[in-house]
Amino acid sequence: MKKSKQIFVEPSILAADFGKLADEAKRAEDAGADAIHVDIMDGHFVPNLSLSTKALAALNRATDLFMDVHIMVYNPFHYIEELVANGADCITFHLEATEDVEDVLSYIRTCNVKAGLAFCPETSESIIPKYLDKCDKILLMTVHPGFGGQAFIPEVLDKIQFTRNLCDKLNVRQGGVVPKEGEDLPPFDIQVDGGVDDQTAQQCIDAGANHLVSGTYLFKGGNMREKIATLKGDAV
Repeated sequence: MKKSKQIFVEPSILAADFGKLADEAKRAEDAGADAIHVDIMDGHFVPNLSLSTKALAALNRATDLFMDVHIMVYNPFHYIEELVANGADCITFHLEATEDVEDVLSYIRTCNVKAGLAFCPETSESIIPKYLDKCDKILLMTVHPGFGGQAFIPEVLDKIQFTRNLCDKLNVRQGGVVPKEGEDLPPFDIQVDGGVDDQTAQQCIDAGANHLVSGTYLFKGGNMREKIATLKGDAV
């Protein structure tokens, strides 16, 4: 896999051994992960239940890694304070889950953590420009949210490319900021989640993604350090 740009890899703890989550988080840290991706589901927005804020707190105690929390819940506003109190460093919620998108983004940032906005595969990318300067990252789901181990949806690659081209056209950089003259800021963060492995990762990178969430590929057998290096395009 060729080296493209600085790529961040976040193992999705949803695919780990739930009998030893703390050990799994530490294993990911030792393997060179950039963050732990924590999925929290309410059984309503998606037909599944997953980790709680208590699990988030336990993971936060087990590792020094960035806690990237992806909430698949209705009424995301109601979860923010508890998530922050239990160690969330970034909270990403779904555009489809609330009518108060701007208020939720603003409140997350008020709590001094990063705010991400997620889009289901079927949601039109035409909505993205409205929120690009109000969030710290865009998460484009490359599977249907709610379950791990699904097949990658290649049609989302066009949405990744659209988002990166939009950022370049508007000169929007990390955090939704347009740099001042002479100011050099990192690129805007575009994250993908679902079906990311040694085959699909480079497709996402080539389209413009720089944050890769991967669960089954990283946790289910093999050397995690080597797999993370593969996703990043690094030699071990």
